[in-house]
Amino acid sequence: MARPVKITADTPCDIGPMLSERYDVELIPLHVTMNGQEYLDGVNITNEMIYDNWEKTGSLPKTSAVSVGEYEEVFQRLTSQGYDVVHISLGSGLSVTHQNAVMAAEEVPGVYVIDSCCLSTGTGLLVCESGERVKKGMDAATIYEEVKALNQKNSASFILDTLAFLHAGGRCSSLAHMGANLMSIKPSIRVLNDQNGGMTVGKKYFGKLKKCIIAYIHDQLDGRTDIVRDRIFITHSGFPAEDIEWMKAEVEKYGPWGEIIITTAGCTISSHCGPGCIGVLFLTK
Repeated sequence: MARPVKITADTPCDIGPMLSERYDVELIPLHVTMNGQEYLDGVNITNEMIYDNWEKTGSLPKTSAVSVGEYEEVFQRLTSQGYDVVHISLGSGLSVTHQNAVMAAEEVPGVYVIDSCCLSTGTGLLVCESGERVKKGMDAATIYEEVKALNQKNSASFILDTLAFLHAGGRCSSLAHMGANLMSIKPSIRVLNDQNGGMTVGKKYFGKLKKCIIAYIHDQLDGRTDIVRDRIFITHSGFPAEDIEWMKAEVEKYGPWGEIIITTAGCTISSHCGPGCIGVLFLTK
């Protein structure tokens, strides 16, 4: 008889408490170091703390991966409780988290590690797919094979209000940052699944943020026949509820959707993109 399956994932999957509870996911936190103090993503640090520190000091926190030992402790605890484990990691092109999880799994029988080749709720989409298969009673090896085959089907992208955080983190040039400010450019970022989660600049939008976000949503969804419509994420790094409502209304125009899920990006993602970032993420056929 197959052992029951437990899903684990890195905190930058950004699935939020509702989905964590729905699929009984154990989230393993990355580390965030700010002003010399170490925090755990999703545990004892918030986006508001990061943004407030940025306003006061002009400095950003540093994020670091889960260690091999930390993964091994989680995997050993769960397997000793009688579970097989399917772990969905942050894309290996972005962090050594995947490599560390694989190394830990080599020491713990019954653990299967999937490279999401993505980040944020692009990874979260695979967590949901894994959770749905657990509910159907599939064994860990089957879940691993089926969900791993989806990691090139993620459509993950974001639009940024500001390049200040990317610039401060050394991820865009001073010239690009200055030009974006002067010309009111709101760049979009595309995640490259075939580069295991690497990113590239997509279309550049001009003008007020609301106008740019509406154009971005239109570009992502209009005329698409290849979208898996079971679920779509709107993931943001901090917007008022009234803004989320009109964003959701824009996405609804391109339905029907099984569900539209709103989540807030965690500290690992938000410390790199800053406030005013929003993405529309879904699986393709």
